[in-house]
Amino acid sequence: MTGTAYATDALTASAVKGSAKQSALPPDKPAPHIALLLPLKSTVFGRAAEAVRQGFLAAAGNQQKVLPVKVYECADEGTDIIALYQQAIAGGARAVAGPLTRNGVIALAAYPAITAPTLALNFGESKSSDKLYFFSLTADMEARQIAQMAASAGLSKANIVNNGTPLSKRLAQAFAEEWKMQGGQVVKEILYREDSNVLSDLPATEGSMVFLAADAESAHLIRPFINYSLPVYSTSQVFAGNTSPLINFDLNDVRFIDMPWLLQPDHPAVMVYPRANPPPDADMERLFALGIDAFRLLQVMLDNNYRSALPMDGVTGRIRLNSRRQFLREAIPAQFWHGRGLTPEAVATEEAALAAAKAAAAASSVVPAPSGSPSVPAQ
Repeated sequence: MTGTAYATDALTASAVKGSAKQSALPPDKPAPHIALLLPLKSTVFGRAAEAVRQGFLAAAGNQQKVLPVKVYECADEGTDIIALYQQAIAGGARAVAGPLTRNGVIALAAYPAITAPTLALNFGESKSSDKLYFFSLTADMEARQIAQMAASAGLSKANIVNNGTPLSKRLAQAFAEEWKMQGGQVVKEILYREDSNVLSDLPATEGSMVFLAADAESAHLIRPFINYSLPVYSTSQVFAGNTSPLINFDLNDVRFIDMPWLLQPDHPAVMVYPRANPPPDADMERLFALGIDAFRLLQVMLDNNYRSALPMDGVTGRIRLNSRRQFLREAIPAQFWHGRGLTPEAVATEEAALAAAKAAAAASSVVPAPSGSPSVPAQ
């Protein structure tokens, strides 16, 4: 988890109806159920946890013949998670989702008595149980995917720009590590501190590119000072949604990756799930989507059908399982085009439509001449 502040909004009526499964169990009587462990009482992570809860319950409400979901709340997962897990198992939990925070995952991973299929919602390591799996939206993995994507595009020399925040430094480091593994060369590593002069001499030689390790707010300040002949890549951190095209214009042509939930809202596999209304910010949307895919992955774990169900086309991306029991997510490519973040397919469609409109406008400005005479422009 990062220190980003998240907002919460009401679900649509269909999502609220689906969440009724949560209250289907008597509070004190043990019964088979799916347990969702979240820091809903935390002043720091409470809003993020609420977004995940809503997404998880929306997915549960969209399925038939599944175990009911019971939500277990705490304030500090680092200290409370073991007791919460024990409470869930004693109450009849057949599968568990959570914890959400890094400290919570570290604590649970050290617990030697994990008896039910358990999906932690952050990455970690566990040598104590083969029933503990991990799933997260970590931006570090996105930085590595960007390095692979740029290398596949034939680029070989990277300039890395970060703004000094802990997250920005992590993204820069993850990209650099993967870039070198791909055989690429890091030409420059630049720390941007509101001094555009540090960006003035980025080499624009053949095969060069820029990795921008920044969030949307910083990226739209940095991008105008980067040579426009250089391809610029970044993670989903630069995409705050398509509600502010004027701000996004500063990021035109920047390539990034993000989840289908945000980039392909009209995709049939995405449309089956309800959304918050009114629309929340992009950070909460991503956490809501995390909840959806967490529920779906837990069903795979319950059914023990990893081979047939994976890789899975999730609303957060294409998901596969590695040998460390980590569910890894591959986001989809996109770029900013005329102030909007679009997939390459959407960009091609928009460009074709624009070209057709220009051709139609040009044709309408020409007056047909008599047979055998050249056409003349309309006066």
